[in-house]
Amino acid sequence: MTDAQPPGNSSPTPNAKSTPETVSTPNPVTIPATLSTWAGITWRVLVVLAGFVAIFYVMGLVSTVLIALFLGAFFTALASPIRNVFAKVMPRPLALITSIITIAVAIAVVLFVVVSSIINQGPALAKSVNSAFSEIQTWTQGPPLNLTNDDFTKYVADIEKWIVSALESFAVGTVSSIGELVIGGSVLIFAVIFFMSSPQRIWNFVVSWMPTRAQKHVDVSGQLAWDSLSGYTRGVVVVALADSLLVFIGLVILQVPLAPALAAIVFFGAFIPVIGAPIATFFAAIIALAERGPLIALLVVVLTVIVGSFDGDVLQPLVMGKAVSLHPLAIILLIAIGSITLGIIGALVAVPIGAAIYRVAKYLTNRDPEYPFLMTKPAG
Repeated sequence: MTDAQPPGNSSPTPNAKSTPETVSTPNPVTIPATLSTWAGITWRVLVVLAGFVAIFYVMGLVSTVLIALFLGAFFTALASPIRNVFAKVMPRPLALITSIITIAVAIAVVLFVVVSSIINQGPALAKSVNSAFSEIQTWTQGPPLNLTNDDFTKYVADIEKWIVSALESFAVGTVSSIGELVIGGSVLIFAVIFFMSSPQRIWNFVVSWMPTRAQKHVDVSGQLAWDSLSGYTRGVVVVALADSLLVFIGLVILQVPLAPALAAIVFFGAFIPVIGAPIATFFAAIIALAERGPLIALLVVVLTVIVGSFDGDVLQPLVMGKAVSLHPLAIILLIAIGSITLGIIGALVAVPIGAAIYRVAKYLTNRDPEYPFLMTKPAG
């Protein structure tokens, strides 16, 4: 008799073949190669942007010192050629002191002439501006604009608010306290003295802290950046003087009143490349409209176009050369970005800094035929 298996015992017989259970696994998700590549680029770009944000934040905390150093470099670029001339006929320390005094006196004289001209003719200038706006308001009430008095007043108020805001940001954003003024002035004075007395020693100290393999490229990059900055500094002063002189001559020929004050405004405006002088000259057209009529105002607008073309096509390429080898559109974008981030100060420093960075970038990407980028082997 065969023993019956207990209930529930369903163990297979030894000869029975066991079939392994098949476990179903989901198909792995395949990420397109293009998406993976762009994702990698995106997060790397975000990391770089975060680094720039951190750098700009730190720079904002010490902006007074950085502005003082930049002005010191600006002053040094102006005074260095004069020091080299004086050094041929007198000892080098005396040439250093004489060149600093000469540039300081020259800047003071120019500022005195410009500011005194604006102050002396300020009331008449304000009266002419008011008369000009009255005429413009009368003209805008007709076709095609058909503006009401309230609309025109609102637009004028918006313009005045923008100008006041820009001037306040310049005054408050540059130096917000007496302490910062003292600190910035002290840094400026000592920076000029040491930049002119021992520039190579300072730069060699900076380069010595770089990795050995990168020291040559850091050295060349720094020299190219300085060449660009110093060339721009000397060039922009020459361009500003030339633009203001041309505008002054043109306004005198057209018999537009307040020509000295308007030329002074153009002088300051020319420190913002490409657009500064034409905008300042266009301001003279408003005065001409009030004092000399529409025809003379139209001729002043033509003068604005001529000065802008002469500035951008002749003066800047001739005087600055490679110092600002940027396309006019790039210059305008730099000025816009600088003014948005740092106000008037940003508009003034954006172009020289951008030109210096562009010059260094050309070298580092081996696009500068005069300075080929050659990889150096590490020492040893």
